[in-house]
Amino acid sequence: MIQVGDPAPDFTATDCQGRPLSLSSLRGRRVVLFFFPKAFTIGCTLEVRAFRDNQARIEALGANLVGVSVDSVATQCAFAAREHIHFALLGDDERRISKAYDVLWPVLNVDRRVTFILGPDGKVEAVIRHEARVYRHLDDVLRYLQDHPLPAAPGTGPSRG
Repeated sequence: MIQVGDPAPDFTATDCQGRPLSLSSLRGRRVVLFFFPKAFTIGCTLEVRAFRDNQARIEALGANLVGVSVDSVATQCAFAAREHIHFALLGDDERRISKAYDVLWPVLNVDRRVTFILGPDGKVEAVIRHEARVYRHLDDVLRYLQDHPLPAAPGTGPSRG
C-alpha cells in the first residue's frame, strides 16, 4: 500500500458528469482520496453520506474530495444521483486506480476502506484505515486537515498598509 511520503500515483478517470478527472489536474491543492468497497452497501453508503455532509467543511479546509470504488461508472453515477453526491465519485471496475494504490482485498477483489490525504505537491501526507468504523475516516480526515493547515498563499494574508 502507498505510504506517507510516497508520491501519489496519477490517474485519469471519468466522473459522473462525464468529465475526465486526473489527479495531476488537482496538483497545488490537497486531495482527500478515499476508497470504499462497493456502492449501495450499508457501510459504504454511511461513509459516503458522511463525506457528502461534510464536503463544504473539507473544501473550506483546502482539500478536494474524490471517492473511488471498483464499481462501474454507471453504478457509481446511479449511487451519486441517489445520494446527492456533488464531489467526484469514480468507478474503477478495471481496478487500475485500486491496483496503483494497492488497496484491493486479495480474495474479494474489492477496495479496502482506506483514505489518503494527498498534499499539494502530490505526495501522501496521511493514510487512514478503518475497515469497520466508517465514521472514523471522516473524523480523522477533519482532525488532520484542522491540525495541519496549509500555509496561506502569498498575497492572501492581512495587508500591512
